[in-house]
Amino acid sequence: MLSKDPISPAALLAEVAAPELGGTCLFLGTVRDGPEDSGITGIEYSAYEAMAMAEVQWILGEARRRWPATRIAVRHRLGLVATEEASIGIAAAAPHRDEAFAACRYVIEQVKQRLPVWKKELRADGSVLWVDPQGRPAVVGPA
Repeated sequence: MLSKDPISPAALLAEVAAPELGGTCLFLGTVRDGPEDSGITGIEYSAYEAMAMAEVQWILGEARRRWPATRIAVRHRLGLVATEEASIGIAAAAPHRDEAFAACRYVIEQVKQRLPVWKKELRADGSVLWVDPQGRPAVVGPA
């Protein structure tokens, strides 16, 4: 669930595949450098791993109770993730597409709200921005 290795979409899809599941949804969240992002070259993700793993398990349990026929796989990167690389991947497979989309969306929204993962945005000018798990800027300063 937490990994320092690049996310493999194929591995996520293989983890949820089953002959009775006809709808599969794959979400990849990538590190971006949009016009409002101040020259981001990468993001360094850190977490208290035991706590983060427990929260992911809790979120997956909630999703499986809501969509019991759905299989879900999650990977969240830790360490340095360069711009354009995936920092999170979620695959959900269900008997029908509606459940797959709903489960996938539920998991990403809950992860964004609840997962205790901090990120340090690295910028081209050498500055950094720490962002707390709720996406609020915490500290701006030199690298």
